[in-house]
Amino acid sequence: METKNDISLRLRFYRDIDETIDTVRQKFIDYKSKISADYVMKIRKNHIQFTVGGLKQRYWSPYLTIELEEKEGSNGSSTHIRGLFGPAQTMWSFFIFLHFIIAGVFLVFMMFLISDYMLKKSITTDIIVMSLMAICWLLLYILGRQTRENGYEQMNELEQEFLNIIQ
Repeated sequence: METKNDISLRLRFYRDIDETIDTVRQKFIDYKSKISADYVMKIRKNHIQFTVGGLKQRYWSPYLTIELEEKEGSNGSSTHIRGLFGPAQTMWSFFIFLHFIIAGVFLVFMMFLISDYMLKKSITTDIIVMSLMAICWLLLYILGRQTRENGYEQMNELEQEFLNIIQ
């Protein structure tokens, strides 16, 4: 999977397998029973979460979320796998929270700017705060990209384990 040239922060992949969902799910269950301490796997029906655990886990460690679905038109004989690499849910929620705070402050000061402009008051403070919020948003984006880049090696590890499981 090509990870460096994609602008999205959360990498996705799709794969079709000529086996039933139950067979593929059983492969993951069997793997979970002999899994190394370096990995953590949670299986709930057709939803699987797979990540690096133990001493190798860092705040940037990626999670691989896998959805098993019946391939359309296969009458249950094939499985469509949707995979999504992303950060830990707490990290993702924190980033989204920061984005909303920054956007909220930006919008409030945009309203102040419009009001101050209409009342012929100084708008310097409003412009400065809005500029700082735009810079903070850019820094969050760069931090997100850097976090993803730190997790490339572990993403490739998880992908290799995934490929070993489904073969």
